[in-house]
Amino acid sequence: MTATTAPPVLTGLGHDQIRAVLPHRWPMLLLDRVTRVEPGVKGSATKNVAGTELWFQGHFPNEAVLPGIVIIESLAQLAGVVFALAGASEISYLAGVRSMRFRRPVVPGDQLVLSAERTAGGRGFAEYKVSARVDGQIAAEGNLTIADPKGVKNG
Repeated sequence: MTATTAPPVLTGLGHDQIRAVLPHRWPMLLLDRVTRVEPGVKGSATKNVAGTELWFQGHFPNEAVLPGIVIIESLAQLAGVVFALAGASEISYLAGVRSMRFRRPVVPGDQLVLSAERTAGGRGFAEYKVSARVDGQIAAEGNLTIADPKGVKNG
């Protein structure tokens, strides 16, 4: 019987390394840094919220608040990194959002600290418990499903 080796823990993935893993490009590449990732298991990342981001032109002009869908997409991108580094195919999709709750507004100048931990999965998909924090306070939390359309691996 041979022992399987877990993929190495990766730390400090910057913009170029994230671009090598995810197909997203500006303005939809939302992660600034992946601080730690255990491929197929869990990861953490940061997203710096700048007042110059295009969403703030209309959401809301007199009181800028980061749209919840942008927070969800940031969390999905982190889960996508965890999934991709475990062997999923080049492009995976956000396939489900469950029990997402928003606890506080996120505004320009905030730094989102993101986490995603795999809770379930099967051939070609994985479910993640996700959270976004600002200054230690939960801004958003819920569950996301990421799917590999080719069903290559368990991720």
